[in-house]
Amino acid sequence: MVGAKLVRSPGITGDQVQALVAQAGGDLERICEPEIFAQVDLPPAARAFLARPDQRAIAGDLAWLRASGARLLLWGEEDYPQQLAVTPGAPAALYVLGDPTVLKAPQLAMVGARRASPLGRQIARELAGALTQAGLTITSGLAAGVDGASHEGALAAGGRTVAVLGNGLDRIYPSEHARLAKRIRAAGALVSEFPPRAGPRRHHFPRRNRVISGLALGTLVVEAARNSGSLITAERAGHQGREVFAVPGSIRSPLSWGCHRLIREGAHLVEGAADVLAELRFSPKIQRLASQALDGSGGRRVASGGGAPLDKEYEMLLDALGFEPATIDTLVARSGLSGESIASMLLILELEGRIAPYPGGLYGRLSK
Repeated sequence: MVGAKLVRSPGITGDQVQALVAQAGGDLERICEPEIFAQVDLPPAARAFLARPDQRAIAGDLAWLRASGARLLLWGEEDYPQQLAVTPGAPAALYVLGDPTVLKAPQLAMVGARRASPLGRQIARELAGALTQAGLTITSGLAAGVDGASHEGALAAGGRTVAVLGNGLDRIYPSEHARLAKRIRAAGALVSEFPPRAGPRRHHFPRRNRVISGLALGTLVVEAARNSGSLITAERAGHQGREVFAVPGSIRSPLSWGCHRLIREGAHLVEGAADVLAELRFSPKIQRLASQALDGSGGRRVASGGGAPLDKEYEMLLDALGFEPATIDTLVARSGLSGESIASMLLILELEGRIAPYPGGLYGRLSK
Protein backbone atom coordinates (compact mmCIF):
# COMPACT_ATOMS: atom_id res chain seq x y z
CA MET A 1 0.00 0.00 0.00
CA VAL A 2 2.80 2.44 0.87
CA GLY A 3 4.63 1.82 -2.41
CA ALA A 4 1.43 2.18 -4.44
CA LYS A 5 0.78 5.57 -2.83
CA LEU A 6 4.29 6.79 -3.51
CA VAL A 7 4.23 5.69 -7.16
CA ARG A 8 1.08 7.76 -7.65
CA SER A 9 2.56 10.80 -5.83
CA PRO A 10 3.78 13.28 -8.49
CA GLY A 11 7.49 14.05 -8.35
CA ILE A 12 8.44 11.66 -5.54
CA THR A 13 11.91 10.13 -5.98
CA GLY A 14 14.15 7.86 -3.97
CA ASP A 15 15.77 10.94 -2.43
CA GLN A 16 12.45 11.94 -0.84
CA VAL A 17 11.76 8.35 0.22
CA GLN A 18 15.12 8.34 1.99
CA ALA A 19 14.17 11.52 3.85
CA LEU A 20 10.75 10.10 4.74
CA VAL A 21 12.29 6.89 6.04
CA ALA A 22 14.73 8.87 8.18
CA GLN A 23 11.87 10.98 9.56
CA ALA A 24 9.92 7.79 10.36
CA GLY A 25 12.87 6.30 12.23
CA GLY A 26 13.42 3.64 9.57
CA ASP A 27 9.81 2.39 9.56
CA LEU A 28 8.76 2.12 5.90
CA GLU A 29 5.13 1.51 6.84
CA ARG A 30 4.82 4.97 8.47
CA ILE A 31 6.32 7.17 5.77
CA CYS A 32 2.95 8.17 4.27
CA GLU A 33 1.47 9.24 7.60
CA PRO A 34 0.64 13.00 7.74
CA GLU A 35 2.87 13.69 10.73
CA ILE A 36 5.80 12.19 8.81
CA PHE A 37 5.47 13.70 5.33
CA ALA A 38 4.60 17.10 6.83
CA GLN A 39 8.22 17.28 8.12
CA VAL A 40 9.87 16.51 4.76
CA ASP A 41 10.48 18.83 1.80
CA LEU A 42 8.24 17.32 -0.92
CA PRO A 43 6.93 18.63 -4.26
CA PRO A 44 3.62 20.46 -3.63
CA ALA A 45 1.71 18.08 -5.91
CA ALA A 46 3.08 15.07 -4.01
CA ARG A 47 2.18 16.60 -0.66
CA ALA A 48 -1.36 17.28 -1.90
CA PHE A 49 -1.75 13.71 -3.18
CA LEU A 50 -0.51 12.14 0.05
CA ALA A 51 -2.94 14.31 2.00
CA ARG A 52 -5.86 13.15 -0.19
CA PRO A 53 -4.76 10.04 -2.11
CA ASP A 54 -6.80 8.67 -5.01
CA GLN A 55 -8.01 5.55 -3.25
CA ARG A 56 -9.75 4.18 -6.36
CA ALA A 57 -6.56 4.35 -8.47
CA ILE A 58 -4.50 2.81 -5.66
CA ALA A 59 -7.03 0.00 -5.19
CA GLY A 60 -6.89 -0.68 -8.94
CA ASP A 61 -3.08 -0.82 -8.82
CA LEU A 62 -3.14 -3.28 -5.92
CA ALA A 63 -5.72 -5.46 -7.68
CA TRP A 64 -3.52 -5.55 -10.79
CA LEU A 65 -0.50 -6.51 -8.71
CA ARG A 66 -2.37 -9.45 -7.22
CA ALA A 67 -3.78 -10.60 -10.56
CA SER A 68 -0.56 -10.25 -12.57
CA GLY A 69 1.92 -11.60 -10.06
CA ALA A 70 4.00 -8.42 -10.38
CA ARG A 71 6.16 -7.07 -7.57
CA LEU A 72 6.34 -3.48 -6.38
CA LEU A 73 9.81 -2.68 -5.03
CA LEU A 74 9.99 0.39 -2.80
CA TRP A 75 13.22 2.38 -2.57
CA GLY A 76 15.04 1.17 0.53
CA GLU A 77 13.61 -2.35 0.45
CA GLU A 78 16.02 -5.26 0.12
CA ASP A 79 15.04 -6.19 -3.44
CA TYR A 80 15.27 -2.63 -4.81
CA PRO A 81 18.42 -2.63 -7.03
CA GLN A 82 21.29 -0.89 -5.23
CA GLN A 83 22.95 0.16 -8.49
CA LEU A 84 19.88 2.29 -9.24
CA ALA A 85 19.22 3.34 -5.64
CA VAL A 86 22.47 5.32 -5.43
CA THR A 87 21.67 7.47 -8.50
CA PRO A 88 20.19 10.95 -7.94
CA GLY A 89 16.47 11.07 -8.63
CA ALA A 90 16.00 7.28 -8.60
CA PRO A 91 12.35 6.16 -8.79
CA ALA A 92 10.50 5.88 -5.50
CA ALA A 93 9.37 2.39 -6.50
CA LEU A 94 9.56 -0.05 -9.40
CA TYR A 95 6.93 -2.40 -10.78
CA VAL A 96 8.53 -5.69 -11.86
CA LEU A 97 7.14 -8.59 -13.90
CA GLY A 98 9.52 -11.54 -13.87
CA ASP A 99 12.46 -12.20 -11.58
CA PRO A 100 13.31 -9.14 -9.45
CA THR A 101 16.67 -10.64 -8.43
CA VAL A 102 17.94 -10.15 -11.99
CA LEU A 103 18.02 -6.40 -11.23
CA LYS A 104 20.88 -6.99 -8.81
CA ALA A 105 23.04 -8.71 -11.45
CA PRO A 106 25.81 -6.77 -13.29
CA GLN A 107 24.06 -5.11 -16.21
CA LEU A 108 25.03 -3.36 -19.43
CA ALA A 109 22.54 -1.00 -21.06
CA MET A 110 22.33 -1.31 -24.85
CA VAL A 111 20.41 1.34 -26.77
CA GLY A 112 20.32 2.79 -30.26
CA ALA A 113 18.28 3.84 -33.26
CA ARG A 114 14.69 2.70 -33.62
CA ARG A 115 15.11 2.73 -37.40
CA ALA A 116 18.40 0.88 -37.19
CA SER A 117 20.05 -0.51 -40.29
CA PRO A 118 20.10 -4.30 -40.80
CA LEU A 119 23.81 -4.27 -39.97
CA GLY A 120 23.20 -2.21 -36.83
CA ARG A 121 20.61 -4.69 -35.60
CA GLN A 122 22.94 -7.59 -36.33
CA ILE A 123 25.83 -5.93 -34.47
CA ALA A 124 23.52 -5.34 -31.48
CA ARG A 125 22.41 -8.99 -31.47
CA GLU A 126 25.99 -10.29 -31.70
CA LEU A 127 27.36 -7.99 -29.01
CA ALA A 128 24.45 -8.72 -26.66
CA GLY A 129 24.97 -12.45 -27.12
CA ALA A 130 28.70 -12.29 -26.43
CA LEU A 131 28.27 -9.99 -23.42
CA THR A 132 25.63 -12.20 -21.80
CA GLN A 133 27.96 -15.17 -22.19
CA ALA A 134 30.56 -13.14 -20.30
CA GLY A 135 28.13 -12.77 -17.38
CA LEU A 136 26.40 -9.46 -18.07
CA THR A 137 22.64 -8.95 -18.10
CA ILE A 138 21.53 -6.82 -21.06
CA THR A 139 19.19 -3.95 -20.19
CA SER A 140 17.30 -1.97 -22.81
CA GLY A 141 13.97 -0.29 -23.54
CA LEU A 142 11.99 -2.80 -25.67
CA ALA A 143 11.79 -0.27 -28.52
CA ALA A 144 12.05 -1.18 -32.20
CA GLY A 145 15.50 -1.40 -33.77
CA VAL A 146 18.59 -1.72 -31.57
CA ASP A 147 16.64 -2.22 -28.32
CA GLY A 148 14.71 -5.19 -29.62
CA ALA A 149 17.80 -6.67 -31.31
CA SER A 150 19.76 -6.40 -28.05
CA HIS A 151 17.07 -8.24 -26.10
CA GLU A 152 16.88 -10.90 -28.82
CA GLY A 153 20.64 -11.37 -28.87
CA ALA A 154 20.75 -11.92 -25.12
CA LEU A 155 17.89 -14.42 -25.23
CA ALA A 156 19.34 -16.31 -28.21
CA ALA A 157 22.60 -16.77 -26.26
CA GLY A 158 20.72 -18.16 -23.27
CA GLY A 159 21.35 -15.02 -21.23
CA ARG A 160 19.21 -12.74 -19.14
CA THR A 161 17.78 -9.41 -20.17
CA VAL A 162 15.78 -6.57 -18.60
CA ALA A 163 13.32 -4.33 -20.45
CA VAL A 164 12.46 -0.95 -18.94
CA LEU A 165 9.16 0.47 -20.20
CA GLY A 166 7.89 4.04 -20.41
CA ASN A 167 4.35 3.02 -19.47
CA GLY A 168 2.54 0.77 -17.02
CA LEU A 169 3.31 -2.93 -17.24
CA ASP A 170 -0.34 -3.80 -17.89
CA ARG A 171 0.35 -2.81 -21.49
CA ILE A 172 3.24 -3.73 -23.78
CA TYR A 173 4.52 -0.91 -25.96
CA PRO A 174 5.25 -1.24 -28.81
CA SER A 175 2.56 -3.89 -29.27
CA GLU A 176 4.58 -5.74 -31.91
CA HIS A 177 7.02 -6.70 -29.16
CA ALA A 178 4.38 -8.49 -27.06
CA ARG A 179 5.89 -11.93 -27.75
CA LEU A 180 9.39 -10.62 -27.09
CA ALA A 181 8.21 -9.13 -23.79
CA LYS A 182 6.80 -12.51 -22.77
CA ARG A 183 10.18 -14.13 -23.43
CA ILE A 184 11.97 -11.39 -21.51
CA ARG A 185 9.68 -11.87 -18.51
CA ALA A 186 10.51 -15.59 -18.52
CA ALA A 187 14.29 -15.01 -18.75
CA GLY A 188 14.65 -11.76 -16.85
CA ALA A 189 12.30 -8.92 -16.00
CA LEU A 190 10.02 -6.20 -17.31
CA VAL A 191 10.37 -3.02 -15.25
CA SER A 192 8.55 0.31 -14.98
CA GLU A 193 8.28 3.14 -12.50
CA PHE A 194 4.84 3.95 -13.93
CA PRO A 195 1.68 2.45 -12.41
CA PRO A 196 -0.83 0.36 -14.35
CA ARG A 197 -2.93 2.27 -16.88
CA ALA A 198 -0.17 4.87 -17.39
CA GLY A 199 0.24 5.20 -21.15
CA PRO A 200 3.46 5.60 -23.16
CA ARG A 201 3.57 9.40 -23.11
CA ARG A 202 6.42 11.36 -24.68
CA HIS A 203 7.61 12.83 -21.36
CA HIS A 204 7.84 9.34 -19.82
CA PHE A 205 10.73 8.23 -22.01
CA PRO A 206 13.49 10.49 -20.64
CA ARG A 207 12.52 9.15 -17.19
CA ARG A 208 12.65 5.59 -18.52
CA ASN A 209 16.09 6.29 -20.02
CA ARG A 210 17.56 7.32 -16.66
CA VAL A 211 16.37 4.00 -15.21
CA ILE A 212 17.97 2.05 -18.07
CA SER A 213 21.33 3.75 -17.51
CA GLY A 214 20.94 3.77 -13.72
CA LEU A 215 20.53 0.00 -13.51
CA ALA A 216 23.69 -0.63 -15.51
CA LEU A 217 27.45 -0.44 -15.08
CA GLY A 218 27.64 1.30 -18.44
CA THR A 219 25.67 2.19 -21.57
CA LEU A 220 26.56 1.00 -25.08
CA VAL A 221 25.11 2.89 -28.05
CA VAL A 222 24.76 1.14 -31.42
CA GLU A 223 23.69 3.62 -34.14
CA ALA A 224 22.18 6.94 -33.12
CA ALA A 225 21.00 9.79 -35.31
CA ARG A 226 21.50 13.46 -34.48
CA ASN A 227 18.43 13.78 -32.23
CA SER A 228 18.29 10.21 -30.96
CA GLY A 229 16.84 9.49 -27.54
CA SER A 230 19.76 7.10 -27.10
CA LEU A 231 22.00 10.12 -26.62
CA ILE A 232 19.85 11.12 -23.64
CA THR A 233 20.44 7.69 -22.12
CA ALA A 234 24.18 8.01 -22.71
CA GLU A 235 24.15 11.50 -21.20
CA ARG A 236 22.32 10.18 -18.14
CA ALA A 237 24.90 7.41 -17.81
CA GLY A 238 27.71 9.97 -17.82
CA HIS A 239 25.98 12.09 -15.17
CA GLN A 240 25.47 8.96 -13.07
CA GLY A 241 29.19 8.22 -13.17
CA ARG A 242 28.78 5.17 -15.42
CA GLU A 243 30.83 4.16 -18.44
CA VAL A 244 29.67 5.17 -21.93
CA PHE A 245 30.48 3.07 -25.01
CA ALA A 246 29.75 3.61 -28.70
CA VAL A 247 30.10 1.58 -31.89
CA PRO A 248 31.49 3.69 -34.77
CA GLY A 249 29.99 3.57 -38.25
CA SER A 250 30.27 4.99 -41.73
CA ILE A 251 30.91 8.72 -41.98
CA ARG A 252 28.23 8.81 -44.69
CA SER A 253 25.50 7.30 -42.52
CA PRO A 254 23.24 9.65 -40.53
CA LEU A 255 22.94 6.83 -37.98
CA SER A 256 26.64 7.23 -37.14
CA TRP A 257 26.43 10.87 -36.08
CA GLY A 258 25.43 10.23 -32.48
CA CYS A 259 28.01 7.50 -31.84
CA HIS A 260 30.80 9.58 -33.39
CA ARG A 261 29.81 12.55 -31.22
CA LEU A 262 29.92 10.38 -28.11
CA ILE A 263 33.38 9.06 -29.06
CA ARG A 264 34.68 12.60 -29.64
CA GLU A 265 33.36 13.51 -26.17
CA GLY A 266 35.18 10.63 -24.50
CA ALA A 267 33.01 7.52 -24.92
CA HIS A 268 34.89 4.25 -25.32
CA LEU A 269 35.07 3.09 -28.94
CA VAL A 270 33.75 -0.47 -29.26
CA GLU A 271 34.70 -2.91 -32.01
CA GLY A 272 33.86 -6.04 -30.03
CA ALA A 273 32.63 -7.34 -26.69
CA ALA A 274 36.16 -7.49 -25.26
CA ASP A 275 36.41 -3.68 -25.48
CA VAL A 276 33.43 -3.36 -23.12
CA LEU A 277 34.63 -6.06 -20.75
CA ALA A 278 38.11 -4.54 -20.50
CA GLU A 279 36.71 -1.17 -19.38
CA LEU A 280 34.39 -2.89 -16.90
CA ARG A 281 37.44 -4.77 -15.57
CA PHE A 282 36.31 -8.26 -16.42
CA SER A 283 39.13 -10.80 -16.32
CA PRO A 284 41.28 -11.37 -19.43
CA LYS A 285 39.96 -14.94 -19.59
CA ILE A 286 36.37 -13.70 -19.79
CA GLN A 287 37.41 -11.17 -22.46
CA ARG A 288 38.95 -13.94 -24.59
CA LEU A 289 35.84 -16.08 -24.24
CA ALA A 290 33.65 -13.18 -25.32
CA SER A 291 35.75 -12.65 -28.44
CA GLN A 292 35.61 -16.36 -29.24
CA ALA A 293 31.83 -16.23 -28.94
CA LEU A 294 31.84 -13.87 -31.90
CA ASP A 295 34.21 -15.52 -34.35
CA GLY A 296 35.20 -18.87 -32.86
CA SER A 297 38.91 -18.09 -32.90
CA GLY A 298 39.51 -15.36 -30.35
CA GLY A 299 39.54 -12.38 -32.71
CA ARG A 300 36.91 -9.79 -33.39
CA ARG A 301 34.23 -10.54 -35.87
CA VAL A 302 33.86 -7.90 -38.56
CA ALA A 303 31.60 -7.56 -41.55
CA SER A 304 33.55 -9.53 -44.08
CA GLY A 305 30.99 -11.39 -46.12
CA GLY A 306 32.64 -14.66 -45.06
CA GLY A 307 31.08 -18.09 -45.12
CA ALA A 308 31.06 -20.57 -48.00
CA PRO A 309 33.36 -19.67 -50.94
CA LEU A 310 31.73 -17.51 -53.60
CA ASP A 311 32.10 -17.48 -57.37
CA LYS A 312 34.46 -14.83 -58.72
CA GLU A 313 31.66 -12.51 -59.89
CA TYR A 314 29.99 -12.61 -56.49
CA GLU A 315 33.30 -11.79 -54.80
CA MET A 316 33.71 -8.92 -57.25
CA LEU A 317 30.25 -7.63 -56.41
CA LEU A 318 30.89 -7.78 -52.65
CA ASP A 319 34.20 -5.97 -53.15
CA ALA A 320 32.34 -3.29 -55.14
CA LEU A 321 29.74 -3.00 -52.38
CA GLY A 322 32.38 -2.39 -49.73
CA PHE A 323 31.06 -1.64 -46.25
CA GLU A 324 28.67 1.22 -47.01
CA PRO A 325 25.21 0.80 -48.55
CA ALA A 326 25.08 1.42 -52.30
CA THR A 327 22.53 1.45 -55.12
CA ILE A 328 22.49 -0.92 -58.08
CA ASP A 329 23.59 1.96 -60.35
CA THR A 330 26.62 2.55 -58.14
CA LEU A 331 27.47 -1.15 -58.23
CA VAL A 332 27.21 -1.18 -62.02
CA ALA A 333 29.73 1.66 -62.21
CA ARG A 334 32.12 0.05 -59.73
CA SER A 335 32.00 -3.54 -60.96
CA GLY A 336 31.38 -3.34 -64.69
CA LEU A 337 28.62 -5.94 -64.33
CA SER A 338 25.22 -5.39 -65.92
CA GLY A 339 22.33 -4.07 -63.84
CA GLU A 340 20.28 -7.20 -64.60
CA SER A 341 23.10 -9.48 -63.39
CA ILE A 342 23.62 -7.42 -60.25
CA ALA A 343 19.92 -7.47 -59.35
CA SER A 344 19.87 -11.26 -59.63
CA MET A 345 23.11 -11.66 -57.65
CA LEU A 346 21.92 -9.33 -54.91
CA LEU A 347 18.83 -11.50 -54.46
CA ILE A 348 21.02 -14.60 -54.02
CA LEU A 349 23.31 -12.78 -51.58
CA GLU A 350 20.30 -11.56 -49.59
CA LEU A 351 18.89 -15.09 -49.35
CA GLU A 352 22.30 -16.28 -48.09
CA GLY A 353 22.27 -13.61 -45.38
CA ARG A 354 25.32 -11.79 -46.74
CA ILE A 355 23.55 -8.50 -47.58
CA ALA A 356 20.31 -6.72 -46.70
CA PRO A 357 18.17 -4.10 -48.44
CA TYR A 358 18.16 -0.61 -46.97
CA PRO A 359 15.64 2.20 -47.53
CA GLY A 360 16.06 4.21 -50.72
CA GLY A 361 17.02 1.30 -52.97
CA LEU A 362 20.32 0.69 -51.18
CA TYR A 363 22.01 -2.60 -50.31
CA GLY A 364 24.52 -3.17 -47.52
CA ARG A 365 26.72 -6.02 -46.30
CA LEU A 366 26.07 -8.01 -43.15
CA SER A 367 28.45 -9.87 -40.87
CA LYS A 368 28.60 -13.53 -41.73
